[in-house]
Amino acid sequence: MTSPDRPPSGIRGVRYGAIARHADSRGAFRELWRASSFGPLEPGAAGAAAGIEPRFVQANLSTSAPGVLRGLHLHRRQLDYWVVGAGRALAALVDVRPLLDGTGDRPIVETRELGADDWVVIPVGVAHGFLALDALELIYLVTNEYDGSDELGFAWDDPAAGVPWPAVHETADGRPILSDRDRANPPLRDLVARLPG
Repeated sequence: MTSPDRPPSGIRGVRYGAIARHADSRGAFRELWRASSFGPLEPGAAGAAAGIEPRFVQANLSTSAPGVLRGLHLHRRQLDYWVVGAGRALAALVDVRPLLDGTGDRPIVETRELGADDWVVIPVGVAHGFLALDALELIYLVTNEYDGSDELGFAWDDPAAGVPWPAVHETADGRPILSDRDRANPPLRDLVARLPG
């Protein structure tokens, strides 16, 4: 795993980088993750209970057509490590921790375009979503097995977050293609009001 110079994130605990691609006429090889290179996972960033050493326990592959938006999703017990396998995405990260712990009244929002081989680490309390700019393959490792009780989310277009999503060329109205779940997500303030501090 390599981490070429990337502008640092303005969100505590978020890291960006890229993996090395070794290619020749036969194809390519990419090492997506190695424990010794990645380093230890900080328990607070992974939402681990006291005395539990966090580790990656599940790997997933998501494919999305151009114009698909997934998010904004929030976990309180899971760190995500995303690697773009193919295509491009506009990743949106919304740090809602200031709202959850009462230290602020506005989330911190950051967007980055990620291309093949780019990666990002997303700690608990940082909502995340992406818009597929091209046909997209996104591989992600997580520190908690799927648990529906930790699958939280809020509206992708909530003005309280103000994510600057671009218009989508694949739809007549310029709006992204959403799942039923993401279409039904509540406003950010409603989600925060329902969560224990």
